[in-house]
Amino acid sequence: MDLTCDERLSDSPLVERIWSGHSDNSGPFISIAAVHYNIVFTRHRGKMMVTVRGPEIKATPAYSPPDAEFFGIMFKPGVFMPLLPPQIVLDRRDINLPLASSQTFYLNGSSWQFPDFDNADTFVDWLARDELLHYDPVVGEVLQGKPVDLSLRTVQRRFLQATGLTQSRLDQIERARYATMLLKAGVSILDVVYEAGYSDQPHLTRSLKHYIGQTPAQIADENRTERLSFLFNT
Repeated sequence: MDLTCDERLSDSPLVERIWSGHSDNSGPFISIAAVHYNIVFTRHRGKMMVTVRGPEIKATPAYSPPDAEFFGIMFKPGVFMPLLPPQIVLDRRDINLPLASSQTFYLNGSSWQFPDFDNADTFVDWLARDELLHYDPVVGEVLQGKPVDLSLRTVQRRFLQATGLTQSRLDQIERARYATMLLKAGVSILDVVYEAGYSDQPHLTRSLKHYIGQTPAQIADENRTERLSFLFNT
């Protein structure tokens, strides 16, 4: 079974969603490509870990420890911590923040209380108040198809700086994730080619093998044993 989680929307304009999960069993899984910047809090065997995680531009093998609890803050594209920009934590080059105590961690020279699934919005407000989060509105305008009164080169540079991705790469990842959701919902491969905007079935297959780590037939197979990481409808 693929990894699953609970999720909720956030009141913060900087946050895409808040999610939480639990690993009942240890074992390998495929970490699929993703476009968002995250802060993830993990409790495993009584110890806490705070991880800053960037986008992933390809599927990679990963491992889930047994009996671990997770919750994460997934930021909207264009939101990141300037101390740890997306390019530094791209492709699972995760950075674990140092712990101050069993209930606090260090960030920017200060001690911070661990948030939880319910008060994560307040934690984000504190980060924004202390200017530890930055949002580049150019990213939102580009993704919404709005005109931007800047040169193309400047827009491309700011988009890459704020997300760690080019717009083309971001679109490709989101399309592959959408195609995966359709396949898991029982939509036929040929219909997915059309619905997700691929030129043909080989194009779909190449994309999914790179970004999801499986072929369309493997994703659609209800009896497959390989697990995929969290798949959010973004």
